[in-house]
Amino acid sequence: MKSLRLITIGLCCLAAPLAAQDTTHARHERMGAKNEHAMMNEEMHEMMGPMMRAMAFTPDHLLSRKDTLGLTPQQVSRLTAIRDAAKSAHDAAAADAKAHMAGVGQASGGTDTMALKMHFDAAHAAMGKAHWVMLAAAARARAVLTDAQRAKVEAWASAGEHRQQH
Repeated sequence: MKSLRLITIGLCCLAAPLAAQDTTHARHERMGAKNEHAMMNEEMHEMMGPMMRAMAFTPDHLLSRKDTLGLTPQQVSRLTAIRDAAKSAHDAAAADAKAHMAGVGQASGGTDTMALKMHFDAAHAAMGKAHWVMLAAAARARAVLTDAQRAKVEAWASAGEHRQQH
């Protein structure tokens, strides 16, 4: 019995360095993960692309470039008001989503799929509301700009989209 243990330990000691040298499985797993990640990024870009283009007009984004855009004091004032109103609504929706995601975490440890679904649906709705608030703010902010300013932001959005695709 003792000699069988010694042989087993000895074989393991011999096999470990050989097993460590075989990286094909790990390499294939990494390549699969990279390909899966690339596919997920592509799918996400297809789904979120139109929204991301609209988000180029968020008040924060525009205000951070007020000098480059040549915003007037009146435009800055209107964009600031839109930003402030959107921020409070967005923060409330994000807090609601966070609370329900915690509920998803708790419910996922059990077998009650109804509780899991309830928290998932509520979190999903809250995240949707948070995104909607920002999209609506971006649309209102876009309306504050002149045609020339909108064209400049569109050019930035196109350039950013082009960089992401390559």
